[in-house]
Amino acid sequence: MTTWLNRLGTAPRELKLFAFASLSMGIAYSIFDSTFNNFLNERYALSGFQRSFIEFPRELPGFLVVFVTALLWFLCSRRLGALSLVLSFVGVLLIGFFAPTYALMVFFLFIYSQGQHLFMPIASTIGMELAEPGKTGQRLGQLNAIRNMAAIGGSFLVFVGFKYLGFTFQHSFVMSAIGLGIAAVLMYSMKPEDTTRPREFLKLRKEYNLFYLLNVLSGSRKQLFITFAPWVIVTIFNQPTQTIATLMTIGGVIGIIFQPFLGRMIDKLGERFVLASEAVLLVFVCLGYGFSKFVFPAGIAFIAVCVFYLFDQMLFSVSMARSMYIKKIALQPEDIQAALSAGVTIDHIFSILVALLGGVIWNAFGFQYVFLLGVVIAVLNFFVVLQIQVPDPAVA
Repeated sequence: MTTWLNRLGTAPRELKLFAFASLSMGIAYSIFDSTFNNFLNERYALSGFQRSFIEFPRELPGFLVVFVTALLWFLCSRRLGALSLVLSFVGVLLIGFFAPTYALMVFFLFIYSQGQHLFMPIASTIGMELAEPGKTGQRLGQLNAIRNMAAIGGSFLVFVGFKYLGFTFQHSFVMSAIGLGIAAVLMYSMKPEDTTRPREFLKLRKEYNLFYLLNVLSGSRKQLFITFAPWVIVTIFNQPTQTIATLMTIGGVIGIIFQPFLGRMIDKLGERFVLASEAVLLVFVCLGYGFSKFVFPAGIAFIAVCVFYLFDQMLFSVSMARSMYIKKIALQPEDIQAALSAGVTIDHIFSILVALLGGVIWNAFGFQYVFLLGVVIAVLNFFVVLQIQVPDPAVA
C-alpha cells in the first residue's frame, strides 16, 4: 500500500483528485456511521422495529437511484458525483442541528442518503475508467484501500473524541460535513467527460439478468451488516459509541491490506470464485451473529461477535467483483453505469424489504432468527454465483 501511495504522487491528475476525494469522503462517512446507531438510541430511544423501519427512508434513495440518474442524464459522472456529495453534506448538517423530532430526522436522513446512494455506481464507474487494461480489480482494490484508510481516520477520531475530548454528536456531524464538502470540491475539480442523451431510460436487458439477481441477493444480505449487526452490538451487548468506532478502525486497518489483495484475487481467479467464497463465509458469519450469545460465556460471546463483524466488514468489499462482472459482459460501454445504477435500485428494493421483515422477525421471535434468514440468503447466493460465466479473468 505504501508503494502505491508513492506512485500516486506521479499519477495522472484525475486519479489523484479522485483518490483524495475518496479519502475525504471515506473519513466523512466513517464518522457518521460510527456515531449514527448510538445517536438514534440516545436521542430517540427506538425499539428494534422502529430502528429497522428507519431503513425504509434510508434505503429508498437507493431504489430511486436509477430514476434520479436518468433525470440528471445531462451531468457527467464526475459532476453527478459532486452533486451527490453536496446532498450528503446538507443532509448531515440538518440531522445534526435541525432534527429535534423523529419525523424531521427521517426526512433529513432521506436527503443525506440520496447523495450517498447516487455516488455508489459512480464510484465504480470512475474507478474502472481510471484503471489500466487487465488491472481493473487492482485499481478498485487500491481505491477501496484508500477508503479504508479514511475509515480508520474517521472512526479513530470518533473514538478519541468521545472517550477523551468530550465530543457530542454535533461535533461528529460537523466533521462529517467538512469531509463531504472537501470531497465535493475535489470531484468538481475533475475534468468532466462528454455526455450524450441516452436513447432510452431505465431499460433492463435480459443479457444482464444474472447481474440483476446478484443485486437482489446483495441487497438482502447487505441489510444484515448495515442495520442488524451493529444493532446487536449496541443493544444486545449494551456497547457505547466508541465500540463501533473501534471496530471500524480495526476493520479499516485490515482493509488497507485486504482490499488491494482482494482486487488482485478477482483479476487472477475471477468473479465467480471470489463471490462464491464470500457466500460460504457469510453462512458462518450469520451463525456467529445470531448464536454466539447462546453458545459462549458473555465476554467471549461479545469478542466473537466483534470478530464476525470484522469478517463481515471485509466481505462487504466483494461488491467490486459484481462491478467487474458487469463490465466484462456489457454489450456496449455506455451500458456499464446504466446497469450499475439499475443494480443499486434493485439492491435497495430488497434491502428495504429485508429491513422491515427483519424488524418484524426481531420483535416476534428474537434477533437470532434475523441471522438465520441471512444464512438462507447466503446459501441462495452461492448457487446463483455458480451460474456466472465471464471471459478469461486476465481480460478486464
